Amino acid sequence: MGDLLKNGFLGTPASIMLDVVVCSMVLVVPTLIFSIYLVKGLRKYDLHKSIQLTLGLVLLLVVTLFEVDMRLRGGFWAMASQSPYYGTAFLEYLLYVHLFFAISTVILWSITYYFALKRFPSPPRPTAFSPTHRVMAWIAVADMGANVVTGLMVYYFGFWVATQ
Repeated sequence: MGDLLKNGFLGTPASIMLDVVVCSMVLVVPTLIFSIYLVKGLRKYDLHKSIQLTLGLVLLLVVTLFEVDMRLRGGFWAMASQSPYYGTAFLEYLLYVHLFFAISTVILWSITYYFALKRFPSPPRPTAFSPTHRVMAWIAVADMGANVVTGLMVYYFGFWVATQ
């Protein structure tokens, strides 16, 4: 149990919260696609809204706990010290690209949520704002996709390769 709290459950030097974030990232994109299908294919606006709000709150909680964990453990570089890419320009660049997408995802999702909650009625249904929301949402989804891909790459080069 001590190793589980020291390191995560994926068998790398990463923390348990980093492993939770990685697993969450893998689940986010399929959940988004399913939620979009609910709106486009089935016209289940209430369910789409519920899934989106739940996903946003869960991700906010997970990322907040992850950020606290990162600070308590001395940051990314302290945890990634066993990686053969530790301290390299490659991993540093990759981390900064990922951080760009991670931060922009939070901003884009927040804006998309704000306007959706402000401009759609309750219960939700299509309005004149729907085309704008669709564009905003697809930009946010694309940004989340880039966040996921770069995050998994950071995890791989920062932690997974250390176990090989």
